Amino acid sequence: MDLQIDPRMLISPQTQPTIDRKQRDLQSLRESSREFEALFVMEMFKAMRKSVPSGGIFEENISTEIYREMLDMETAKAATQGPGLGIAEAMYNQMAPLIENKK
Repeated sequence: MDLQIDPRMLISPQTQPTIDRKQRDLQSLRESSREFEALFVMEMFKAMRKSVPSGGIFEENISTEIYREMLDMETAKAATQGPGLGIAEAMYNQMAPLIENKK
């Protein structure tokens, strides 16, 4: 009994969603814009933390810094979900015509 499956049968052009190159590029631009906004907000959080004097009840070490950076990154991602601050949308609106007008 020979049960070989041709991989071309599994990934046929009829089953693949047809997304043209411009749509894929626009989607990639939107994702990149959102990631940039999250990085920008994270750097803003870092700068805000530096302005607060250090010290307090708990001693600080490298694990505290790592945890704080992870917390800042997750907070930045959450802050930029949905409408966010508008930086990503402004970047997308400015760069989208370049992709749409590309041949």
